[in-house]
Amino acid sequence: MSTTASDPLATLGSLPGVPDAVDSVRKAVDRVYGHRVMRRRSNEVTAEAALRGSRGSAALAGADWNLEEVRRRTDFSGEDEARTVGAALRLTAEAGQLLSIWRQSPLRVLARLHLVAAGGAAPDDAVGRPRLAGEPVDEPLIEAPLLGADEVAGRLEGLSQLIIAGTAAPALVTAAVVHGELLALRPFGSHNGLVARTAERIVLIGSGLDPKSICPAEVGHAEQGRAAYVASFEGYTTGTPEGLAAWIAHCGRSVELGVRESTAVCEALQRGAA
Repeated sequence: MSTTASDPLATLGSLPGVPDAVDSVRKAVDRVYGHRVMRRRSNEVTAEAALRGSRGSAALAGADWNLEEVRRRTDFSGEDEARTVGAALRLTAEAGQLLSIWRQSPLRVLARLHLVAAGGAAPDDAVGRPRLAGEPVDEPLIEAPLLGADEVAGRLEGLSQLIIAGTAAPALVTAAVVHGELLALRPFGSHNGLVARTAERIVLIGSGLDPKSICPAEVGHAEQGRAAYVASFEGYTTGTPEGLAAWIAHCGRSVELGVRESTAVCEALQRGAA
């Protein structure tokens, strides 16, 4: 985030192409919220969106299971992929419990998310805290150079202060920046991608854009593919207006694809097929 404006997130909202992405997302979200099924069965749509969002996030983390396998499975211990899917499911369930804390203490929320994701799979002293100098990071999808622990701590604090101070930026912009920063920093020894995508979800819900959590951006990130996800993220890491705008647009498209998924769920419920 290479801007010195008093509200840097709001400044990003005026980048070329970003207002159009914001407007497109808002219209898509409004359409699905206006679906007649949402009047009486929104809880079912929320539950299905949570499941599908978890599957999408896990797919980006290397566990690309089909939806029915995620739905069927009850034991997520054992092999690495099962643990990844289990972590994604736990994070989605936890996200809704942390909304009230996020605006006051985002670092506390991130620590909790890592604790939930790790689920006892990492050494106790490495869970729920930013990594220390020299500690390794297990994040195979993201290959950008690792920042030093001191820089990570400083940028985490800066991100936290931006969230606490509040911003006039659209929810999409804030969510995309939170997501991108956490991928860039990879503050924990593991599960950073899962945590980053959950934080994006928290911003979208808590901002009021998607209060019922029925627009799973994780679905869209997965649908666009790992290569597109990484390429867009690399644009974010450049800090250029073009790169930042491309990442925000990618995140916007992901939300729209999540909307499309939940619209299909609404249609299936309306037909009595789900």
